Amino acid sequence: MNISEQIRMLCACQGISQAELARLTGQSPQNFSSKLKRESFTVHDLEEMAAAVGAEFEHHFVLESGERI
Repeated sequence: MNISEQIRMLCACQGISQAELARLTGQSPQNFSSKLKRESFTVHDLEEMAAAVGAEFEHHFVLESGERI
């Protein structure tokens, strides 16, 4: 699942539209939609989205040993 699909699922689970999530994160719905199409969100963008809906965004690398960094 790509990040755009995850963001769409986040909106569905939270019962908000993508436009509302855009506004909650200080973006225009048009800009947000363009980022969704291009998959061009930064880690900071994703953290802001999570915070805006009371969730957490986790990002890490998982090594072959299972260690997360």
